[in-house]
Amino acid sequence: MAYDLVIRNGTVVDGLGAPRFRADIAVAGDRIAEIGRVGERGKREIDASELIVAPGFVDPHTHYDAQICWDPLLSCTSWHGITTVVMGNCGVGVAPCKPDNREITAWDLTNVEAIPYASLAKGVTWDWVTFPEFIGAAEKRRVGINVGFLAPLTPFRHFVMGKESMERAATAEETAKIAALLDEAMTAGAMGVSTTTLAQHIGFQGTPLACRLASKDELRSYANVLKRQGKGAIEVALTKKVGRVSDSEYELLDLLLTESGRPVTWLAMSTTPKNPERANETLTRLEPLIRRGGLPQVLCKPFVAQLDLRNPFTFSDMESWNCAFNQPVEEQKRLYADPEFRAAFRKDLQSPHLFTGKWHRVEILEVSNPALKKYERKTVGEAAEERREDPLDTFLDLAIEDDLNIQYTMAQYHEDGIRQLITDPRTMIGLSDGGAHVDMLCDAGYATYLLGNWVRRREALTLEHAVKRITSEPADFFGIRDRGRLKKGLKADITIFDYNTVDSAKRAKMANDLPGGARRLVMPAEGIEYTIVNGTTLYERGKHSGALPGQVVRPGAAA
Repeated sequence: MAYDLVIRNGTVVDGLGAPRFRADIAVAGDRIAEIGRVGERGKREIDASELIVAPGFVDPHTHYDAQICWDPLLSCTSWHGITTVVMGNCGVGVAPCKPDNREITAWDLTNVEAIPYASLAKGVTWDWVTFPEFIGAAEKRRVGINVGFLAPLTPFRHFVMGKESMERAATAEETAKIAALLDEAMTAGAMGVSTTTLAQHIGFQGTPLACRLASKDELRSYANVLKRQGKGAIEVALTKKVGRVSDSEYELLDLLLTESGRPVTWLAMSTTPKNPERANETLTRLEPLIRRGGLPQVLCKPFVAQLDLRNPFTFSDMESWNCAFNQPVEEQKRLYADPEFRAAFRKDLQSPHLFTGKWHRVEILEVSNPALKKYERKTVGEAAEERREDPLDTFLDLAIEDDLNIQYTMAQYHEDGIRQLITDPRTMIGLSDGGAHVDMLCDAGYATYLLGNWVRRREALTLEHAVKRITSEPADFFGIRDRGRLKKGLKADITIFDYNTVDSAKRAKMANDLPGGARRLVMPAEGIEYTIVNGTTLYERGKHSGALPGQVVRPGAAA
């Protein structure tokens, strides 16, 4: 017989941590038919003699819920050898949604995930009302890679409670209705449920994101849905302080694990140079939860974010900034110039927040006003010294003088801490946020960065271990049983890369390719030679084949 595809002479890394080995892989239809010495010919053959053949990578944390409407390739995640994504994280998404809730739903995405509202207004097709219809629309639309959907709690509360979802907890009757909708979503194929407790996650017109107002009784009821279904997982954005889980956060994780009987992943675990031991102490304290299926997510890249005062997400956990959201530019400029606003901002900086006010770490990346060009690549602290002004005033004054077009950047990097967390079995590597914060950061290349930086250059992990961390581990967590490993009979999701060159580009690039011409950061990939999804070649040496072979993935039942 002739196979549809034969990959010959590759170095196979199976995704399970086994030592690499030389073999051919035969594909028939969308499945792996044979691994070993393949004598039969293929209708198409790939010579992988100098290449690594691995399972397609699995990204557990993305926000492509809206982008799938206008970008079936889910760029730029798919450029990096990722063949399966899980979206609908952090309690925010686009389904279910009644027509009169569309504006609120879009603004929630804008405020929480920094996706331009104008692009959402132009790009989201809204060819669904219920969550099962949303999954069905994705299947009809076709996509380049496989997509899994968490059921984000916020739109479910909007669907039942309307605007009161942003004001209070649900009644017992409302809770029952929301739980029934979640049950319907799980039956249709949702990967689980997501929510958030973070103060920076604000929704429509600066109100708390609706899921943040869910009571413990609500959350207990929603977790029970997963227990009855015997499948799915819970994702929660949780930790208010770097590397710490407070007593109340611990109690919430315990409740979700107990009431669902299912795995729970939370965001995020990280370290700081000032307190490098804190993350390990936290993980040790959390081991009783980890043994029951709790797993924190970590990012394997430095955190580098651009700050945009038109969409001030970075300051969303500060009460002084709530009035700056969803306002015209002229109104924002007036606010930023107001001495009372500046005084309130100054007061907020005296307590712990997402933005620390360390002005020597905030760099002026790009300006549009020619008179301000001399400040590019300087820190706000340096510019303040040059202007003989206070740094906070300089930060806001420069923005106003540039009509709020100015782009700042802020970097946080603790190399030893990242090494510690990505090698710790008590964590899951993820946190790409693909599709979100589009003009601030782009970590969609985390998988190629892991291979290029932490495997090849730093030798912090073996190749086999690193591939396992970004394939079978996230797949197993979400119950994706037929992907994330190379094994006869499983789906043929395969990434073929050059070990000597695989990497994420050194710097993200700005592209004006969102609906309406809005801009976003994109991260090119290096060294990814072929990406095969369900047996079909999606990319060959960075060029799209024209095929859209992705499928909707659904979680398996409890083993």
